Amino acid sequence: MLKNRIRESVMQSGRRGRRGSAESARPVERLTVDLSAYPDLVVIYLGMRVRTWAGLKTLLGFGPKIAASVAQRPDGLLVHENFVFSLFPPHVGMRQYWRNFDALERWARSEPHRVWWQKFVKDSGGTGFWHETYLVRGGFEAVYLDVKTRIGFASFAPVQPAQGSMFSARQRLRLTESERPGEGVASVRSPG
Repeated sequence: MLKNRIRESVMQSGRRGRRGSAESARPVERLTVDLSAYPDLVVIYLGMRVRTWAGLKTLLGFGPKIAASVAQRPDGLLVHENFVFSLFPPHVGMRQYWRNFDALERWARSEPHRVWWQKFVKDSGGTGFWHETYLVRGGFEAVYLDVKTRIGFASFAPVQPAQGSMFSARQRLRLTESERPGEGVASVRSPG
């Protein structure tokens, strides 16, 4: 008896859904993108995680600066998106799509980013910062500053100091100054 009531209820709600809601009768929309116009596309994920109470002030202070910088529409920046990894501890992130690595690097080495970076590497202000960069033509790299919990690549790959040949993103990608991303880029770095 109960089985029959449940079955009838399900059937009625299904009929109501088909009649009453165009959404339930519509097939799922499945889309993709044609990236052929972006052969040198670069995707970079960036994150800042609060480690101390002072880190909240640092994190909140960066928000308006980043928003203002993105509003300037740096040459080569295609899209900037913000998101939250966790509320506790506070860990926020950004995903950016750049036309090519040269545009990203040019912006990173110009003001205001260069000034922020120089200050941050001297004092992380109670936060941990990281980025991971992915090149469509091949290759990826990452750096983690005061990130005490292994995340991203660092959660499974050997970690080493970001100095010497591992100092800059260009060096970690094994790109020369004249080399275009994708030409001679090592996708996987062997330890040692």
